[in-house]
Amino acid sequence: MFKLRDYQQETIDNIYQSMRYGNHRIVVQQPPRTGKTVIMAEIARRATRRGNRIMFLIHRKEVLAQAIATFKAQGVDMDLATMGMVQTLTRRIDNLSTPQVILVDESHHSLAKSYLRILKTFPEAYVLYFTATPVRTGHKQMDLISDDLIPGKSIKWLTEHGFLAPFKYYGLGDIDRSKLRKANGDYTNSSMDEALSHQIYGHIVQQYQRLAKGKQAVVYCHSIESAKEVAAKFKQANISAVELDGETPAKKRDEIVEKFRKQKITILVNVNLFTEGIDLPNVDCVIMARPTSSLALYLQFSMRCLNPRKGKTAIIIDHVDNFLTFGLPNSDRDWNKAIQTRDKRKKKPNTGGPAICQCKYCFGIFYRADMQNNSCPLCGHKLESERKDYKVVNVDLQEIKANEAIKHRKAMVNKILSDQVVANVADKSPGQLNTVAELKAYAELHHYKKGWWYYVAKKKGLIR
Repeated sequence: MFKLRDYQQETIDNIYQSMRYGNHRIVVQQPPRTGKTVIMAEIARRATRRGNRIMFLIHRKEVLAQAIATFKAQGVDMDLATMGMVQTLTRRIDNLSTPQVILVDESHHSLAKSYLRILKTFPEAYVLYFTATPVRTGHKQMDLISDDLIPGKSIKWLTEHGFLAPFKYYGLGDIDRSKLRKANGDYTNSSMDEALSHQIYGHIVQQYQRLAKGKQAVVYCHSIESAKEVAAKFKQANISAVELDGETPAKKRDEIVEKFRKQKITILVNVNLFTEGIDLPNVDCVIMARPTSSLALYLQFSMRCLNPRKGKTAIIIDHVDNFLTFGLPNSDRDWNKAIQTRDKRKKKPNTGGPAICQCKYCFGIFYRADMQNNSCPLCGHKLESERKDYKVVNVDLQEIKANEAIKHRKAMVNKILSDQVVANVADKSPGQLNTVAELKAYAELHHYKKGWWYYVAKKKGLIR
C-alpha cells in the first residue's frame, strides 16, 4: 500500500470538499510525475470499502496495465472495479455495471464521443477528471463537462520541496517555425519535415555529448524516419540507442523498455510513445526533436526527466524552440482560465508572462529574474555588455522572426559542431580553462581581441 504524500492527501481532501459542496463532475489537475494514479487508487479504495462501484477509463493499454497494478497494490476491491480502455468499454456499454464513481485518466481527451457516450450513460455517478493539463487544443474546453476544478501544487513548489528534480533547459533552434502548419490540433508531419533543419540529427548527438554525456535520455521525434535517423547517429558515435514507434511489436517494445529501465540502453528514441503515464524512472535527459502546439504534449515531453534523485539536475534539450510557445515547464499557469471555452471570434488576450532569456554562450534558457549580476545562471557568463545579443521572449509568444541574436546563435552552433575543442569550452567560464588550446578556442568562439588568450595564459602560468 502506498503512503500518500502530503500534497496527494491535500488533493483528496479538496475533492471530497468539492463533493460536499454539491459538485458531481470535477477536474483534478496534477502535474506529470506527481503520482496521480496513486491518488485515484486511494479514492477507489475508499469507495469500494464502502461497497460503491468504481469505473476507471483510459485510452492506452500500457497505462491501463500500470493503473490496475497500482489499484491492486493500494487495496482496491477489484470485484467492485471496472477498469478498461474507453475504446473497449464504449462498445460494451449495455453490459457495464453502474458505478458510483468514475475516474477518468488523461481526461483532456474526455470530450471525445467515446468518452461522452460512457459518461452520459451514468448521469448519477461522480466523475473525477484527472489530467496534468486540463486544456485542449480544440475550441471546446472542459468547462462544458465539469462543475469544478481542483489545481495541484505548482511545478516550482514541487521542485522546491524535492518531489521533482531541478532542471537546466537549453534551446538550439534547429527549425524554421514559419513553415509549421496545424491540422487536428497539432503540427502536420509534412510541415515538420519542411521546418526541421537537415543538420538536426548530427546536432542532437553533438549537443547531447556537450550537455548531458552519459545520462539516460529519451528523444522525441515526429516521424519514424526521423527517429531511425537519430538512433543511427547515436550508434555511429558508439552510444547505445534504440528506436521505438507505433509499429514496433508490443513484445519487443516491452523488452526494450525493460532494458532501458535496467540501464542497458542509454538513448530511447521514440515517436509518440512515451508521453502519458508510462513509467521510466531513470530518465535524466529529454531531447525534443519535434515541435508541438499542444501544451499537454509539451509538458509530457519536457517533464519526462524530472523524477527526483539525490543530487540530480535534469537536462532538457529543445532543438525546436518549444519554449517560445509555452515558456519553461515550471511556468505558472492559470488552469481555471485554461478550461474555459472561448468564442472563436474573440482574440486570446496577450497575458504576457515572465520574460525568458537565452544565453548566447551556452544556449541555456532561463527566467530573466533568475539572472544575478547580469550573468547567465546556467553557465555564469557575464551578459551585461552583450544585452543586445541575448534574446528575451514572453512565454505566450507563438513565433519569433530571425534577428541578429538568432543568426549569431546558429553561427555559434555550427562552430561548436566543427571544432571539438570549442565544444569542450562552450559551457565553461574563463576560470575553468586549463590549457592554451582551450583559451584560444574560447577567444575564437567569443570573438575576443587578439592577445586576450595570451594575457590570460600568462596570468595562469601556462606560458612564460
